Amino acid sequence: MSSQRIASHRENAEIYTGDAICKQKSRELLEKMNLPKGLLPLEDILEVGYNENSGFVWVKQTKSKVHQFRAIGRRVSYDTEVTAFVEDRRMRKLTGVKSKELLIWITISDIHIQDPSSGKITFGTPTGISKNFPVSAFEEEDEKVKS
Repeated sequence: MSSQRIASHRENAEIYTGDAICKQKSRELLEKMNLPKGLLPLEDILEVGYNENSGFVWVKQTKSKVHQFRAIGRRVSYDTEVTAFVEDRRMRKLTGVKSKELLIWITISDIHIQDPSSGKITFGTPTGISKNFPVSAFEEEDEKVKS
């Protein structure tokens, strides 16, 4: 399904291939959207695309990845394809991302920062349930060391 979504947004999109440039471009896009740069801690990225007209973004990686956000004690799973529509301080219609809550994986479909001064970021599920965390928990690890 994600591959079909990506195909429909490829025309007029900025597309990058190769791990190093893809990591850089994904961080730049998160920064441009005023979202924490460590929100997508992906590895072995094959392709990043961004269609500015529709706001659609995608990331393809060689294999799925589970990342532990230590500051909040949460494990997050990223599929081989992650897609979303991005706008200022928000990712909506997100696919390919799940968070482990107790013993089950919960799909994350929306991420947003309602009020930047609050220091909180909200993660929403397709069922409408949401949870807030400190934005600082999603900054890049090396940036935390510098602070």
